[in-house]
Amino acid sequence: MIADEAQMHPEGPQRSSLSGAGAGAQAAPKGRSISAVDMFCGVGGLSYGLASAGVDVVAGIDIDGSCRFPFEANVHGARFIEQDVCKVTGDELSSLWPKGATRLLAGCAPCQPFSSYRKGVDPSNDHRWELLHEFGRLVEETRPEFVTTENVPRIEGKVVLGDFVTMLGGLGYSVDSCVCRCTDFGLAQNRRRFVLVASRLGDARVPKGGWSGNPPKTVRQAIGSLPPIEAGGAHESDPVHRSRGLSELNHKRMAASEPGGTWHDWPVDLRVPCHRRASGTAFKNVYARMQWDEPSPTITTYFHNFGAGRFGHPEQHRTLSLREAAILQGFPDDYRFTPDEETAPLATLGRHIGNAVPPPLGEAIGRSLLDTLAGTVTS
Repeated sequence: MIADEAQMHPEGPQRSSLSGAGAGAQAAPKGRSISAVDMFCGVGGLSYGLASAGVDVVAGIDIDGSCRFPFEANVHGARFIEQDVCKVTGDELSSLWPKGATRLLAGCAPCQPFSSYRKGVDPSNDHRWELLHEFGRLVEETRPEFVTTENVPRIEGKVVLGDFVTMLGGLGYSVDSCVCRCTDFGLAQNRRRFVLVASRLGDARVPKGGWSGNPPKTVRQAIGSLPPIEAGGAHESDPVHRSRGLSELNHKRMAASEPGGTWHDWPVDLRVPCHRRASGTAFKNVYARMQWDEPSPTITTYFHNFGAGRFGHPEQHRTLSLREAAILQGFPDDYRFTPDEETAPLATLGRHIGNAVPPPLGEAIGRSLLDTLAGTVTS
């Protein structure tokens, strides 16, 4: 049984400076621009955000070739490289940055080994946790001026993160980290992410969101203007505005669901067998609708599955569409995920959207790093 991954932290962002200023700031290369390479780039959420801030994203690297079209179609001028990060060498990586550039290496390794959905599961048995070590290897081999990574909050306290931070401090980086609420960055989504930034030029600072202290954006504000569609249907002008079909039984369950309610609102004969047992009564945030005037729950890779969370549309008898989930993740409503003539592959694209770094968070990180660079150049 799957419950919501995260809720808003009631006390706001938790900040921890994981290492000091290291061996001291170095002189900045000439100019005020930053050139970035995005490891584990996916469909380009982080890269799009960095580019929106004014960072020059030169390349994205990912093992999944299905990310090529959305990455190159939206992160203009950047090259997509389909390659296993474990096989990338420092020399190959260095060749991607322009000569003399101020370099940023971004790498948001897959978060599944540390997700709260996997409570009680030992992440050391999942080979993906080692990808942060591979990212650290590339930092050691190239020593870029800036480094950033993000992941789920549960990575804090894990040995793999401690090793990574220790390595950064030993190389002279200033390191800062923060568990950020994405509502503070303008998302209509109760998503929390661990963000780390590191700098060899000046003090690194994880950005504070511009929406901090304001009422969060709501589901209605984010997706309320999208045209209605049926379960299993797509809008004729946007193949990404497409939802998963429902079985006859799940359609009845959806029709019986209230916004913000639970399956307790259903007639007993509609309830899932495990929910009729005492051991299943605690799982209330599944088979549920979200509310118009609240942020959405965390958008996961399962958002198109009615039984996987509170992913029912507030009003229409269906789960979120791919486009709605992308907008709740902070992608612009015209982000191109597929060529215009192609139907969006629901399972694949759903996984990419759920795994993406929200672009507004990426933009805030880019602006913070550019501010650090500007301060170094002018000081």
